Amino acid sequence: MKKIKLMEVCGTHTMAIAKGGIKKLLPSFIELISGPGCPVCVTSEPDIDTAIEIAGKKSVIMSTFGDMMRVPGSRLSLEEAKSGGADVRLVYSPMDALRIAVENPDKKVVFMGVGFETTSPTVAATVKEAKKQKITNFSVLSGFKLIFPALEALSKSDEIKISGFMCPGHVSVITGSEPYEKVARQYKKPCVITGFEPVDILKGIERLVRLIKSERSGVEIEYKRAVTRKGNITARKILESVFEEDSAEWRGLGKIEKSGLKFRKRYAEFDAGRIFKVKTPEKRVSRGCICGEILKGVKTPEDCALFGKSCTPARPVGPCMVSSEGTCAAHYKYG
Repeated sequence: MKKIKLMEVCGTHTMAIAKGGIKKLLPSFIELISGPGCPVCVTSEPDIDTAIEIAGKKSVIMSTFGDMMRVPGSRLSLEEAKSGGADVRLVYSPMDALRIAVENPDKKVVFMGVGFETTSPTVAATVKEAKKQKITNFSVLSGFKLIFPALEALSKSDEIKISGFMCPGHVSVITGSEPYEKVARQYKKPCVITGFEPVDILKGIERLVRLIKSERSGVEIEYKRAVTRKGNITARKILESVFEEDSAEWRGLGKIEKSGLKFRKRYAEFDAGRIFKVKTPEKRVSRGCICGEILKGVKTPEDCALFGKSCTPARPVGPCMVSSEGTCAAHYKYG
């Protein structure tokens, strides 16, 4: 029987599939492939290097989410920069960073923002609140990504022939199912939006297989208890009022047009990239980590010579092992 290759483009799905042992339940003709669904993992080395350079400046407090602390840049991670004396703080929301700015008026507080359409609206709302309160010592380093240009890039790639996409439930709560229709129609890749329970994932796989077998390139919502066709229009309006599309560098996928977010002119005062003009170190040759290839779905963690040896969750070499949603972390923890 012809091989069916389904890619999940969500780190939460990757972890849930590994934890539930779902791959072992499937017939041999169905192959699940992990894609670039972990926002921490796809953050490029230059973006991390920029954050580290800013963190090293006088009177700066750098803040970010937990997993970003340990992701390696060209030479250091933010955690290592903190050990070297930089003021780097872990926060649970961008509003925590704004609170730090209010409490430290003599400091410049920068929030390193990463994430897809799920996260970026909350950061946009925080920026609007900062403007409303006239808080001038707060800024955001934008490392945000948009999922749909990445799906298009993967669909056009000759490296791996993807039969269909299992699409992220939480991103789709914001975007709705409508934007997937272009991918399905133009590239003949059926898409099914699923939740995160094992039964959601299995139902999503069943729907995808049915679409592929019947040669229909449609978009279906398995996760109807949370996702609609139009999504969260209010959240998208908040996002679009603060940010606009820009090209972005993805680890593994390279530069993708209109796949990132930059500040609109009226909010440029909160753009840390504009405020702090820094030079980043020259990019180093890979230390043997194949995280980029794993994010493209071309290779698996077991193909990496470092996996489970010199690269473990305790001593990660690449971001796919650092992140709690990384493919390598999922394979290491659940096999």
